[in-house]
Amino acid sequence: MKYWLVKSEPFKYSWEMFLKDRSTYWDGVRNYQARNNLKSMKIGDTVLFYHSNEGLEVVGIAKVIKEAYQDPTTNDERWVVVDLKPQETLKKPVSLDEIKKDKRLKNIALIKQSRLSVMPLTKEEYEMIVDKGRGKI
Repeated sequence: MKYWLVKSEPFKYSWEMFLKDRSTYWDGVRNYQARNNLKSMKIGDTVLFYHSNEGLEVVGIAKVIKEAYQDPTTNDERWVVVDLKPQETLKKPVSLDEIKKDKRLKNIALIKQSRLSVMPLTKEEYEMIVDKGRGKI
């Protein structure tokens, strides 16, 4: 299993909307690196959901329920989506500032490549963020 982080502007698609929908396809990715990350996702992979631009925080955990297929919002065959399903709302959102202050997370793509909308995480990065969100650390 691999770990990922996806970013969404809450005014476009928030965690609350995702919970209401109960699943969604992750569309609109138009960056090749982010697209390649979507193509690498497998069923059962775990995904952190991050509110970008406003909020700037990890708010929930999702699972990949369908692997990459043609993005239905475009006829351009270069772009793909994956289907995600929400799993857990974090007890406490984990802010970007909190992530930046944790030296153990200094190499996370969220900091190093802040404009990337779909990024891999190590198991350790994932677990640290989730533990923060669950109030364990």
